[in-house]
Amino acid sequence: MVPFGGKKVTQIVTGFGGSGLGQVVIAVAVSFLVRVFSVPGPALSPENDDAPNDDSHDGETSPSGKVTPVTIRWSNINCSLSDKSSKSVRFLLKNVSGEAKPGRLLAIMGPSGSGKTTLLNVLAGQLAASPRLHLSGLLEFNGKPGSKNAYKFAYVRQEDLFFSQLTVRETLSLATELQLPNISSAEERDEYVNNLLFKLGLVSCADTNVGDSKVRGISGGEKKRLSMACELLASPSVIFADEPTTGLDAFQAEKVMETLQQLAQDGHTVICSIHQPRGSVYSKFDDIVLLTEGSLVYAGPARDEPLTYFSKFGYHCPDHVNPAEFLADLISIDYSSADSVYSSRKRIDGLVESFSQRLSTVIYATPITIDDISKSRKKISQRTVAKKKGGWWKQFWLLLKRAWMQASRDAPTNKVRARMSIASAIIFGSVFWRMGKSQTSIQDRMGLLQVAAINTAMAALTKTTGVFPKERAIVDRERAKGSYSLGPYLFSKLLAEAPIGAAFPLMFGAVLYPMARLHPTLMRFGKFCGIVTMESFAASAMGLTVGAMVPTTEAAMAVGPSLMTVFIVFGGYYVNPENTPIIFRWIPSVSLIRWAFQGLCINEFRGLQFDHQHSFDVQTGEQALERISFGKSRIMDTVVAQNRILLFWYCTTYLLLEKNKPKYQQLETPPLDHERPHLELEEFNSEQPDQTPEAPPVNQVDSNQPLESPDVDPVGPFMLEGAK
Repeated sequence: MVPFGGKKVTQIVTGFGGSGLGQVVIAVAVSFLVRVFSVPGPALSPENDDAPNDDSHDGETSPSGKVTPVTIRWSNINCSLSDKSSKSVRFLLKNVSGEAKPGRLLAIMGPSGSGKTTLLNVLAGQLAASPRLHLSGLLEFNGKPGSKNAYKFAYVRQEDLFFSQLTVRETLSLATELQLPNISSAEERDEYVNNLLFKLGLVSCADTNVGDSKVRGISGGEKKRLSMACELLASPSVIFADEPTTGLDAFQAEKVMETLQQLAQDGHTVICSIHQPRGSVYSKFDDIVLLTEGSLVYAGPARDEPLTYFSKFGYHCPDHVNPAEFLADLISIDYSSADSVYSSRKRIDGLVESFSQRLSTVIYATPITIDDISKSRKKISQRTVAKKKGGWWKQFWLLLKRAWMQASRDAPTNKVRARMSIASAIIFGSVFWRMGKSQTSIQDRMGLLQVAAINTAMAALTKTTGVFPKERAIVDRERAKGSYSLGPYLFSKLLAEAPIGAAFPLMFGAVLYPMARLHPTLMRFGKFCGIVTMESFAASAMGLTVGAMVPTTEAAMAVGPSLMTVFIVFGGYYVNPENTPIIFRWIPSVSLIRWAFQGLCINEFRGLQFDHQHSFDVQTGEQALERISFGKSRIMDTVVAQNRILLFWYCTTYLLLEKNKPKYQQLETPPLDHERPHLELEEFNSEQPDQTPEAPPVNQVDSNQPLESPDVDPVGPFMLEGAK
């Protein structure tokens, strides 16, 4: 790349930017483009390591499907959320400990609000950062403190987000090229994708579009398995799944859990959260963790072991009852009456205290210090950077291919936009049908050009703000996995959508121009279409900025039109720029409506002669332009201003996406001034003597009565939030 000299950049800025605000905008745009195109590709891992470690290969896996076994152990995990208004603290997790081993499927179960997803996010390092959160505890991977980035991991979220117009095969193939650039040959890549399709049971729908709410595609269970397939591309050691059966029918839920069970049997460490599974799904679990209101009730082997454990307290699972339902009822609080709340809370407090007494205390053989943890994190961070692969241009071409397929295949959206463009042009053309050269036609022409500018801008803005926030969620996930950087994505999106985005203003102009009988020359018609097309691009860029600034589609749909309304008021037709209050005079210079209206007026009025009867009548188009303060302007001024606005919104979008990328809460290590005990879960053995209270005789337990805990010293009163 040829470097830009400071003198050359100054000449560019002076030549195109004019002075003042224009130079500032152009300078920012030039520096942005220089940064985007001069940034080297992601760093490749060095061939020789100066200080090789025994575990330097832990995070590396080949596309062959080899899995590095990882055991995750966590202890004393505490997560609290502070409320500034009431100055209270609510604990989401309280002293939670556990262990997940390779080759075993661990399920985190509990009632709603028990902390299942919070614990899963903590283990996966995906807990959204907040200044109100406080997270502490110890987390180990294969016996070493550190971060989950030391090993490849997959996170299957509840929401299955994909580009709807791509097929299942195309989705996996593009993801493979982005995440595994070492697979260079198309044959090897196709074989790898086909094996993954067969492994996840997606062969029958491989060539079906993923679909969305507008276009029917694959089923919910197939989308969930496709999410797993996308996460399994790099052969992760650990797989996290957040309530993978949510929204699925019983059959699809069981198929998804069968897939997770098979992945566990293949050597992966699989951890999932689940609310209340059916009996056949429960039988697939190897281990379970039972949580209630953030406290640990049981952690250990699944199936019959929990039932045996709780039976020692007198809580027997009736025959022909789903064990998962029995466990959910056992650890849930019944809010039907004050007595039921008291009895169920007493039972749960006793169970929490009883299980905490079963945890054996084991002292670390080698004490862990803060220095050890910081060194481990530094090593992991360096290794993570080294794992990034793939060049800038390769990422750009792959993302350009995907963006073009998504934009060109979105037939429902494109048809609606085309129909609305033609319909609005017909309506406006009918209202302003065959305008003549009378004095009253001057106002009609200005009104038509104003509504044409408003209609074009609003159509482009509405489409972008309605789509981009959803797409941003997909991009944030892919960027978090290191699939690509922001520059190639944004540039490919703009380039892929430009041809389709230009088609609709051209349709609008092709219908409206002859119907209204605007300035009837081919050159003027071409300039008219060029101005509204540039305005459409600027409005789309503004929509990208709004979508990058707000968290949801609903918020974007509220902010975008409100901001556009301000630009409409200062669009040059309702308020003359010379009469604008001083504090608002900067708004017309950044209003895309104003610049489009100015360009359209100059293109239409310059050279026109109007019929007149009095000396004070407007005789020429130049006189009409003088009355709205456009007399000394040129169309080139409009083109330059629209390009400034376009670059400004693009640069702002880039900066916002870079700034608002997902941030996750860091796990704080408790003070380690001395050797800390390590909490390790005992494997339950029904034959060994137990210190827990004996269960009452079977004939004394009435299954219809509320379950109550035996007399066990409670951990402490658990206050309801907001209770006094």
